[in-house]
Amino acid sequence: MTNLLVTYDVNTLTKEGRRRLRRVAKICEGYGQRVQLSVFECSVNDIQREVMRQRLKKAIEPTLDSLRIYTLYGPRGSAVEAFGRDSYIDFTDPLVI
Repeated sequence: MTNLLVTYDVNTLTKEGRRRLRRVAKICEGYGQRVQLSVFECSVNDIQREVMRQRLKKAIEPTLDSLRIYTLYGPRGSAVEAFGRDSYIDFTDPLVI
């Protein structure tokens, strides 16, 4: 599995822009979890990464929007420093009910 950081900035001045924003967020929700308003941490295999990448590229308007996908090397704990509120949930840890 590869850990990714997906960030986006979608122009929402128009109704279509607001639709694109919702579409991009929905795609990201399918692959990871939101850690800030327009930032998702995703853990994906190679196929999921490529499918997500293609779906996101189709969802944005390249002349108006920005999309960035960063590869985080190593485990999340060594790749990410979080300060303040951090609502990230490690779904690979045991679940205690």
